[in-house]
Amino acid sequence: MQNNATNEFSLAGYRALLAGLFERGYSARDFSNYDAESSHFILRHDIDMSISAACEVAALERDIGVTSTDFVLLRSEQYSPFSESGRAELIELVELGHEVGLHLDASLYDDDAAALDEAAAWECDLLERLIDRPVRIISLHRPAQSLINTQNTLGGRPHTYQRRYFSDIGYCSDSRGAWGHGHPYEHQAVRNKSALQLLTHPIWWTGEAASPTVRLDRYLRGRHETLGHALADNCSIFENGGMA
Repeated sequence: MQNNATNEFSLAGYRALLAGLFERGYSARDFSNYDAESSHFILRHDIDMSISAACEVAALERDIGVTSTDFVLLRSEQYSPFSESGRAELIELVELGHEVGLHLDASLYDDDAAALDEAAAWECDLLERLIDRPVRIISLHRPAQSLINTQNTLGGRPHTYQRRYFSDIGYCSDSRGAWGHGHPYEHQAVRNKSALQLLTHPIWWTGEAASPTVRLDRYLRGRHETLGHALADNCSIFENGGMA
């Protein structure tokens, strides 16, 4: 039985969701120390749009005593981890005890296994330099079907769509702001009390609860405001006419 809180996409709803898993005998593990046959859940956050939203979720997780792996896009139009604020937020995630992994957009590279493998290693090296920590695992952004349920590594590292993480254990995601694979409590893995990879995207859980489209509109307005301030800070002719 679910209550309203566990169905709400908000920070309070996220807290209630994890509390319900704890009540079902689950404990949080990471990608390196779970047992597929045990009541373990692996928390994964793909940062598609906002590192600051990921920091909000990470602060909540610290308060309840769990950590996650946050996966960061290096090549994105949505944010820049190389900016002053972006890098500061990455360091904040590390300081909150989170693992930081690479969110690799394989579609940006040629449809060639060797080229993709080289790109994965190159992006991981860049991210390691940003956070001054090893990058031990990769997730794929909108992965091609050919990359799912394989045993191949990328850039010498495991990735979250390998068989051991994607089908040997349960997999549940909130992609597009909804539980496309069913609510986690209803997942067969949870019914069997076996391991589950739980993927959430921080953008759906932060700020005032709203529909996915309203959240995206709100995010877009915030990005516009941020860009306007940056333009004003860097180009004086924008100060008087650009922020109407």
